Amino acid sequence: MSGAVGARRSTLADVADPIQSHEGGGRPLPPPIASGLYGCCPRCGAKTLFRSFTAFADRCSACGLQFSDFNVGDGPVVFLTLGIGAMVTILALWVEFGLSPPFWAHLLLWPPVTLALVVGSLRVAKGLLLALEFRNRAREGRLHED
Repeated sequence: MSGAVGARRSTLADVADPIQSHEGGGRPLPPPIASGLYGCCPRCGAKTLFRSFTAFADRCSACGLQFSDFNVGDGPVVFLTLGIGAMVTILALWVEFGLSPPFWAHLLLWPPVTLALVVGSLRVAKGLLLALEFRNRAREGRLHED
């Protein structure tokens, strides 16, 4: 026997996705990117995910899915800040060495560009992460006690 102790062979029932249709209604789940771009509920597709620009609603008013049960955390903020910060730094260096503008031009240009890119993409990233958590049934890890 190879593999982990106590491991079992997965069956077709394990691999099949029981949430592929909404409550057995035969309707497929909306794509995860729709949750970020349009604020769609990851279960029913209604545009109820956000109550403000980047704050999640407590639950979906159409199907009752509790959005507060998901833990998106600060992952999207950190990832976007670091990724966009690196991109803006490269662009600022390119502008400096290519055009040599005065220092005050950098001060006027790059902070608003960085803020707009991070905040603008934050909604998409948070919605996408919540939809992926729902689709993959991501939950807090627990130890199985025998």
